[in-house]
Amino acid sequence: MRAVNLLEEVNEIESLYVYKKVGLLNSHVLSVVQVENRTLDFHIHEDSDELFYVIEGSFHLETEKKKIKVNAGEFIIVPKEVKHRPAVKELTKFLMIELAGTLNKENSGDLYEE
Repeated sequence: MRAVNLLEEVNEIESLYVYKKVGLLNSHVLSVVQVENRTLDFHIHEDSDELFYVIEGSFHLETEKKKIKVNAGEFIIVPKEVKHRPAVKELTKFLMIELAGTLNKENSGDLYEE
């Protein structure tokens, strides 16, 4: 057991779009990442919900029906089977929580490493 400082962990990442695993919770992976000027393709997670917590910055979570702005200190949960994509303009630092195996090269912009 150890205390994890999310801001310190994400600030240790030297490049954008690199996902750093910072914990496991049951069968869920907690990862931090820094993103800027990136909009992923719409995609669906068939087996699990996905949580985006904004450590710094802000982004829009887009679905086929709406666009929701999420700011620093806020989180949003995308239910499984909802077609979505994150749209990030400014430098934004995230904590993401998802079922192990959910995040992969196809839905992370091809930069996720197991």
